[in-house]
Order: sequence, then C-alpha cells, then structure tokens
Amino acid sequence: MSYLIDRRQNAKHKNMVNRRRFMERYKKHVKAAVDKAVTQRSITDMEHGEEVCIPADDVSEPRFQHGRGGRQTVVHPGNREFVAGDRIPRPSGGAAGNGDGQASNQGEGEDDFVFRLTSDEFMDVLFDDLELPNLTKRHLKGTDSFKFEHAGYSNDGTPAKLCIPRTMRASRMRHIALNGKRKRQRKDLLVAFDEACDAGDEIAQRRLRLELDEIEARIKRVSFLDENDLRFNLHIKKPQPTSQAVMFCLMDVSGSMDQSIKDLAKRFYLLLYLFLKKHYTKTEVVFIRHHTTAKEVDEQEFFYSRETGGTVVSSALKLMHEVMQERYSPDEWNIYGAQASDGDNWNDDSPVCADLLRNRILPQVQHFSYVEITKRNHQALWQEYAHVEAAHPEAFAQKHIRSAGDIFPVFRELFAKRIAA
Repeated sequence: MSYLIDRRQNAKHKNMVNRRRFMERYKKHVKAAVDKAVTQRSITDMEHGEEVCIPADDVSEPRFQHGRGGRQTVVHPGNREFVAGDRIPRPSGGAAGNGDGQASNQGEGEDDFVFRLTSDEFMDVLFDDLELPNLTKRHLKGTDSFKFEHAGYSNDGTPAKLCIPRTMRASRMRHIALNGKRKRQRKDLLVAFDEACDAGDEIAQRRLRLELDEIEARIKRVSFLDENDLRFNLHIKKPQPTSQAVMFCLMDVSGSMDQSIKDLAKRFYLLLYLFLKKHYTKTEVVFIRHHTTAKEVDEQEFFYSRETGGTVVSSALKLMHEVMQERYSPDEWNIYGAQASDGDNWNDDSPVCADLLRNRILPQVQHFSYVEITKRNHQALWQEYAHVEAAHPEAFAQKHIRSAGDIFPVFRELFAKRIAA
C-alpha cells in the first residue's frame, strides 16, 4: 500500500497536515478555548482568531527506555528525616509553569503550550456539530457544483492519469497471447536438445540450436510495452446535487423592544448569519423587520435601521408566507424561519400567529425557531406558541434568552445535529 504525504509548507513554514492532526488530538482544549471566547467577546468579533493554551502535561510525549531492572535500594547519607519505606513528595511551587503556584526555591517545569487559531479554524470549531435541521430536498436546477466520477478506462489520456496496474496487465496479456505458443515450443526444444546431448548427436544439436535461437529472437521482438497497452483513468464530469435552502429572519422592532433587547436579537441573527455563510454556500437569507407592519429589507437596514412602532407579529408571518409563495417553492427549497421578539404582542393577534404557523407556514418549512428575549414572565405569544411546539415538535422550537450569555447555548440547542432515527 502506498501513502502520499502532503509536505507543502504554509506561510509560517509549519506542516499543514501536522497542524490538523495536532488540533484533532487536542480538540478538547481547543473546544474549551473557543467556548470561553464566545462568552467574552462580542458577536461582531466572532470571525477573529483565538489563542489556545494547552497544559504542558498534556503536550508531553511518553518516552520508553531500558530500566535498571529488579528492585533497587539506594542509601542517601546524612538522612535524618526519612526511614525505609517512606514516600518522598514531589517538590511544590513553580513546577507547573501556569502561574498558580507560590514562590519557591525548589522545583522545575515547563510553561504551558500556547498557539493561535486562525479565523477559519476558529469558525470551524465554533460551528462544529451544528447543521440546519431536516435538510433533505435536493435538485439539479441551476447548479454550478460538479464532481468527477470514475467511468472506467480509456486508451487515450494524459500521463498524469495513466493507470499503471491496468497498463501492466494489458502488457502481460499481450505477451501471453503472442509468446505463449513460442515459449511452449522453446520448452520442447530444450528437452530435445538435452536428449541430443546425451546421445552425442552433434547434427541434431546444431539443428535444435538454430531453432532455439530463432524462437528466442521472435520472443525478444515482442516489446515490453506497446502503445496499445496503455490504459488511462477515465473521469466524467457530473453535476453534483446541492441542497437549496432559504432562511427567513423575522425581527421585532416595535416600541416594546428597548435597545438592549434589540442588541441581543441582532447578536443572535449575526451568529446565525455567520453560521449560514460558513457552511452553506447555497443558502439565501431573507430579512424581515416588523412592528405594526412588516417589510422585507436588506442586511444593512435589518441590523442598523432605527424604525419602530406598535406590535403586530402576524404581519411578519403573513409577509413570510407571501414571499415563500412568490419565490421559494417548497418542492425545490428547504425553507427555514427564525423569529426573535420580546413576546409583547397585541392580544388578539397571538392566536392569529399560532394559526398562521400551524396551517400555512409549518406544512411548508423544514424548521421554524422562535427566540423570546426578555427578563419578564412569558406572555400570550409564548403560550400560543407552546401549543404549536407540542403539536409539531420536529418542525418548531422555542427558546428563552435572558442575557448575552444565553445566546450561544440557545443557538447550539436549536441547530445541533440530529441523529437520524
């Protein structure tokens, strides 16, 4: 078996394969550092790298050497503190190199190993084990993704695609076909030649020698490798089925949403936007802001517009359904929705929202998430959505966010990978 090792160097002259192996080996420490960074930095800084500190004890490699063997007894002269059988403790202070010990005149050790994650590595670890739920619909329309599949062998091709085993097999088959009979004749002539030698018949020996030389010449005239023996790997380009998905982001910007709640909602959507951009190139995002009326906006206006007003949540759900009917057919698109609100809604409108979800939206979407951002008690909208979640647990989920520290844990719960039943 042959192995190909990629020894291309990156910008800092470090082996790329070894770096991936190192990160896989210390995945626990890398994951812990990334989770800690998420709680300490703002969502807008998520795309930056992060320093990872690994204890020296975990980086050390085991070493094997020949021991002295047997039981050894060592006598230290001048000992007044210990007797035979006592265990001598390891010197403390300054041995770990992590800054937690006190000053000491004894002990030695190594500093913890620190390396820096790149922005791409940080995002990979951040969104590890996350996915859009129920991503199933596939299509070929308008795809620009292709892959090459092996489709047998060809007599023509580039040297890079030469299949050596198949070529040598064809060469061997040609040799057997052309020289098989001649080799059998040569074997018979050799037997006859030995018999002539034993009988002392020189005339027969000369005749058999001439025939052997002629057969040997014919065998050698068959080339080791012929152009007809060449076999090349044949690859054909086939369109790769891709999953099309659209994410509807519905954000409440009514007067009841103060600036702190809006900031938390924006952080949740920024995290969702980074997740989609990192893992799904074929995913579109539709931004909808709403107060008493709903409006489809672009990314800039969605995150930074200061427009506000009353609260009618059903206006956003109605607009989402209209956009779905016009541009995103459920037969071709995986449709997702994420709604963020403080739960405050016009009382008569909450049952309308639940009815829209239950009868119009959920039958056509893969999954819909509702995030309520408030420190108060849940209101009528949460209660109505609770009935929807009980009836459609696979297609609908609602979570509660009280502070910035709840954003990432809630996000991981909503988009954690599901194990197929």
